[in-house]
Amino acid sequence: MQIIRTVAELRAWSRAAQGAGLSVGLVPTMGALHEGHLSLVRAAKADCGAVAASIFVNPTQFGPNEDFSKYPRTWNADCAMLEAEGVDVLFAPPPEEIYRSGASTFVEVAGLSDRLDGASRPGHFRGVATVVAKLFTAAEPDRAYFGQKDAAQVAVLRRMTADLDLPVEIAVCPIVREPDGLAMSSRNRYLSGTERRQSLVLSRALRAVEAAAASGERSADALIALASGEFASEPEVRVDYIALVDWATLAPACLAAPGTLFAVAAWLGTTRLIDNLVIA
Repeated sequence: MQIIRTVAELRAWSRAAQGAGLSVGLVPTMGALHEGHLSLVRAAKADCGAVAASIFVNPTQFGPNEDFSKYPRTWNADCAMLEAEGVDVLFAPPPEEIYRSGASTFVEVAGLSDRLDGASRPGHFRGVATVVAKLFTAAEPDRAYFGQKDAAQVAVLRRMTADLDLPVEIAVCPIVREPDGLAMSSRNRYLSGTERRQSLVLSRALRAVEAAAASGERSADALIALASGEFASEPEVRVDYIALVDWATLAPACLAAPGTLFAVAAWLGTTRLIDNLVIA
């Protein structure tokens, strides 16, 4: 596995691969890798002749009081996992390579960036859209791979890619869960033993909603009330949002039509977790 630190090197690698007739897949990450990330790598390997992963803890998507400084960084383990999966290139730039001195340009997807996680974390999606746009222009991939767990992020990036006419296909891979149902996340390692047990309320609420929708319940109010009742069983868990939305716009939906997104977010101590399901 080749480790690349500069945009120029990454772009040269990508163009050489495409010149040799290979499609290029990109898996953007912030490191602290787990099986969810590796599922994206495997999807990219299955689809593309050349695969690059990136590790960059992006400072612009963290708020002033968020966990940028303590965000887990597990470089050696991450490299070993990516190499074992057959990744061709790891792009690991220093911050000054992504955000040059004096740079003042950001990418903001108006409307969507203020919904769900964007409402709770002002400026978050501006940081996400900016860094992903930079990664796309650096790697020039044919396909980029993201997990459904970050469904609001997916909606923002789909809109950004379409609005800017970027020649990148956004591939969305299913949520990978622990055996007990908790969605895999780099932040799960922050949880205490008690918080880890309490965290199962997120997936439990989603399973209740999924079962109700499968039985014919379509009212957003009823499904949100059902999920709220599940969260009430864990009073120490602080709900951030429980919402049924149109996945393309993240605007509230009144009815659970096929393809709508039911999303939840909650705080366990100082750790914020998200999860979701797509209505079948």
